[in-house]
Amino acid sequence: PVGADPHDFSASSDQIASMVNADLVITNGLGLESGLTDALENAANDGANVMEVAVLIEPIKFGSGGHDDHSDEEGHDDHGHGDLDPHFWFDMNRMADAAQLIGAELTQITGDLGYTTCADTTATQIQAAESDVREILASIPVENRILVTDHDALGYLADLYGYEVAGTVIPAGTTLASPSSADLAALVATIKAEGVTAIFANTAEPSALADAVAAEIGGNVSVVTLYVGSLGGPDSPAATYIDMMRTNAALI
Repeated sequence: PVGADPHDFSASSDQIASMVNADLVITNGLGLESGLTDALENAANDGANVMEVAVLIEPIKFGSGGHDDHSDEEGHDDHGHGDLDPHFWFDMNRMADAAQLIGAELTQITGDLGYTTCADTTATQIQAAESDVREILASIPVENRILVTDHDALGYLADLYGYEVAGTVIPAGTTLASPSSADLAALVATIKAEGVTAIFANTAEPSALADAVAAEIGGNVSVVTLYVGSLGGPDSPAATYIDMMRTNAALI
């Protein structure tokens, strides 16, 4: 649902039944949907055709997307993600590829070439919008391209557009982990040392921890909420994936 955190969303019994009966179940994969792991495995065991997309688009490893020397990779708590980062939708080129892969799979299952045509159109629209996002993010001076986020979710964006992930409030690739007091103290020190002026929270997770870090530093740091794990509602500026990416770029 809109606003739900994909890391901890759990399916109802009716939703699990619909997965078993579907022609195709599409999952992000790489451990993103931690609350659906058992349901997806059970559906597959019951004969569902489950397509895990993230493994098909050359995922990057956690820590390879613009992390600097302040990042604590040794202590990274992936909570089922493994070494590969599942948040690939922050690379619009990979999302265009994903659309075509899904369209091809649906065509193979159903014999309907309309799915491939739709996928090609969608991929073209995403790639056209990516140039807008690139232009927006390129307008920020190189020395100011520093990101502090609520959890390790913007590695693909950082890698693609030349940004640096200086730290995360939750030192993990999932919102299900919890930072220690030492983690938060280290992040405060990093923010002060880097001269960071914004912490990027996300709409699918309460911003209390990010707010607390900003308060610890003082009035020079703002908490800015991005659409990270969910689109916005139909009347929001992030009602579609393309709108979401343009809006996030403008907010950054």
